[in-house]
Amino acid sequence: MDRSAQEERLKARISAISAFYRQEGRMPSFSEVGRMLGLKSKNAVSKLVGRLEEIKALRRDSRGRLIPLSIAFPVKVLGTVEAGFPSPAEEELIDTLSLDDFLIKNREATFLLKVSGDSMKDAGILPGDMVIVERGGTPRNGDIVIAEVDGTWTMKYFSKKGEGVTLIAANPRYKPIRPKAELKVAGVVTSVIRKYR
Repeated sequence: MDRSAQEERLKARISAISAFYRQEGRMPSFSEVGRMLGLKSKNAVSKLVGRLEEIKALRRDSRGRLIPLSIAFPVKVLGTVEAGFPSPAEEELIDTLSLDDFLIKNREATFLLKVSGDSMKDAGILPGDMVIVERGGTPRNGDIVIAEVDGTWTMKYFSKKGEGVTLIAANPRYKPIRPKAELKVAGVVTSVIRKYR
């Protein structure tokens, strides 16, 4: 079987497992994968699962159960769109993309927060948006951080000069914040999610 045929077969198998996950609300067992895909031996199922782990479509937990990664909700990537002058649009399937893979680098260190308040509106972060936050890294100047300042949580631009840290809003109505006693940075905002409908 040539490479393109192998890729098509793998995509079809991924689609079948993904459809099972969406319909059943859980990942299939190894025996269910075998029955669903017509794989007669446990070895064939194990090889397929190994391949899907390599491409980060799924993973196994400590008990060997399948955990969805990009297989959960792949979305079609149809091309690019011109945000300046209009140009003819052609729909062309370029690839499929898991939004989790696109937006999240480190699952274990990532969490979501819902935004309230308008202090970051000029950064394009509005009330009702969700922000994806990654724990652990050292914030750099210009990063948007989630921080506890003197017992109060906030989201602001991070600015450090020497030993002094200032948290700066993206709205001129809010004054810069300089910690009086304590500053704990919980994480750096990596993405903003907004639903329009």
